[in-house]
Amino acid sequence: MLNIQSFVFNFASENTYIIYNDNKNAWLIDPGNMNAKETQTIEKFVLDNRLKIQKILLTHAHIDHILGLQWAFDTYKVPVVMHKEDKEVLDMFQISGMRFGIDLEHIDVDLQYIEEGDNLELDGEVFAVYHVPGHSPGSVVYHNKDQKFIISGDVLFEGSIGRTDLYKGNYEQLIEGIRSKLFILDDETKVFSGHGNPTLIGFEKKHNPFF
Repeated sequence: MLNIQSFVFNFASENTYIIYNDNKNAWLIDPGNMNAKETQTIEKFVLDNRLKIQKILLTHAHIDHILGLQWAFDTYKVPVVMHKEDKEVLDMFQISGMRFGIDLEHIDVDLQYIEEGDNLELDGEVFAVYHVPGHSPGSVVYHNKDQKFIISGDVLFEGSIGRTDLYKGNYEQLIEGIRSKLFILDDETKVFSGHGNPTLIGFEKKHNPFF
């Protein structure tokens, strides 16, 4: 049985997630913690639940989703999983910080690249990887079919979709990716987005104004 804990961090109200099982093995997804208080929130949850972080997963590499990435890598010393098409975005971290008036250090982590069709496993729990570009070139969605949920990053939100006016964004590409890869999933599939509340695939198919 998998458990999902979410935290809302930083100036963009970004959702950081921890997925963990009964064996206390866990993944940290999109660490957006940007100050000591937010970092302590993650640390406390991990310690209180005696979790062992196995991997750090990124849905994409926009600044609000990786503000705590270097800390997470230095602390847990595990690979950072991402799509190679977002490496260029990751390398723009310092420049992105300047745009927000934040002085940031270059990120130096061990990267493990994934792509469309890959499967990741957490003690036998399988997550399919879908490459859904358009918000960023390397945006991915993680899908656990058994428990019917996805971690969608900034691809799909409750009643909305990710911005496509950012670097290498593409509206048509994003819409097509959602239609062909996410809207074919079971209607009861829960969507844990990069911002905002969870939603359901069936609800978005019927009510999302972009479709």
